[in-house]
Amino acid sequence: MARTKEFDPEAALQSALELFWQRGYEATSMADLVDYLGIGRASIYATFGSKHELYLKAMDRYAETRDPPLLAELSQPGPALPAVRAVVRRFAEEAASPEMRLAGCLVTNTAAELAPHDPAAARRVELSWDRVETPLCSALIRAQAQGELPEDRDPRALARMLFVLLQGLRVVGKASDDPARVRDAAEQALALLD
Repeated sequence: MARTKEFDPEAALQSALELFWQRGYEATSMADLVDYLGIGRASIYATFGSKHELYLKAMDRYAETRDPPLLAELSQPGPALPAVRAVVRRFAEEAASPEMRLAGCLVTNTAAELAPHDPAAARRVELSWDRVETPLCSALIRAQAQGELPEDRDPRALARMLFVLLQGLRVVGKASDDPARVRDAAEQALALLD
């Protein structure tokens, strides 16, 4: 007869995500996970696999909760350019906030820490980046079709520039205590949409 789990795997995964997000992959030991999750090492392995597998599952959870609202925001009917501007400004505000400054973005953190030498993490980073860049591009194509964006602008190139800016805002926001730095950069980038 199989034993019943004495913990909620979904809650444990969310807690693991929070710990990895705060500390990073390398700085989080299995002992840290045991302490933070409040469950035994054997239960972690039996439920999630290795620390690496747990990290990848945490990344998947992060994407499930962070990516759909962005897609919805950029896909709403009506003028598209205000939605793009709102997304860029929201990223800048998040990057400048004290809460985000401590943790940054899990995907951006993973890109810097693991992606260069971890193919599974790199795939998840690329998928997440695509889920940001693609709706940005779609919104800019709509904006151009609706006459909001000049015809001589390349929506794909603008989407890529904005995407790289968003990632840069997250990095600089995490390392800088000057909120004007990210806000000014965001506003200068948005001026390119006029």
